[in-house]
Amino acid sequence: MATSNPAFSQSPAFQNGATDAASAQKLEELFNSPSATSADTDRMTVEDTVRKTAVSFGVLLVGTLLGWWVPGLWIAGALVGLVLAFVNIFHNRKKLPSAGLTLAYAGAQGLFIGGISKFYEDFASGVVIQAVIGTIVVVGVTLALFASGKIRASARATKIFLIAMVGYLIFSLVNIVLIWTGAVQDPWGLRGSVHIFGIPLGLVIGVLVVIMCAYSLVLDFDMIQQGVKNRAPRAFGWAGAFGIMVTVVWLYLELLRIFAISRN
Repeated sequence: MATSNPAFSQSPAFQNGATDAASAQKLEELFNSPSATSADTDRMTVEDTVRKTAVSFGVLLVGTLLGWWVPGLWIAGALVGLVLAFVNIFHNRKKLPSAGLTLAYAGAQGLFIGGISKFYEDFASGVVIQAVIGTIVVVGVTLALFASGKIRASARATKIFLIAMVGYLIFSLVNIVLIWTGAVQDPWGLRGSVHIFGIPLGLVIGVLVVIMCAYSLVLDFDMIQQGVKNRAPRAFGWAGAFGIMVTVVWLYLELLRIFAISRN
C-alpha cells in the first residue's frame, strides 16, 4: 500500500505543480464566468447607453402618439420640453445625469412632435413618413461612417459648427419676428419668399442644417466613445441618450419642414 511522502509534498517541484494546477483552474473559472456588465462595474458602456437611448425613444414615441391624437397637448409639450432641455443641459454639467429628467424631456418632446407632425400632415399629406424615413437614413449613414472611422469630430469642424449654429439661430429668430409682424406674408417667412436660382431659401438652408445635424450626431457619438474610453460613471449613458435624442428630434423637424416647403 502506497503512503504519502512528506518530504516530496513539501518539495519546490510539488508545490509549483500544485500552484500551476490551481492557477489553471482559476483561469478556467474566469474564462467560463459571464462578462462583467455595466451594472457590475458601474461604468459607462456602449451597450448600456444604447439601451438607455432605446428607452428614451420609446417614451418619446408614446408621447408622440398622445400629441398626435389629443389636440392642444403639443403646446404644453413644447414649453415643458424647452424648459427640461435647459434643465438637463445645466444639470448634466454639474451633477450626474438623471434618468428621470431625460425621460421627462422625452415625454414632453414627444407631445410636441406628435402635435406638430399632425399639423404638417394635414398641410401636406405624406410629409411625416418622408421625414421619418429621411431621419432614419441620415442617422444610419452617419453612424456607419463614424463606426468605420470615415468621419470624426475635430476642433476646427466643431468651431465651424458652433458658428453656423449661432448664425442659424439668429436667422430663425429674425424669420419668426418677420412672420409675426406681417412684414413677410409668406407662411414660411424668408424661407419661402426668398429664392436662390428659383429654389426657395428654406430648401437651401434646410440642406445645410441637415449637414449640421449629421455633424451634431458625430459629436454625440464621439462623446459616448470618449466616455466609455475614460470609464465614466454609468449614469453618463443618460447624457449620451439625451444628446442623441435632441439631435434626432432637430433633424426630424428640419426634414419635415424641407418636405413641406418643397411640396408647397
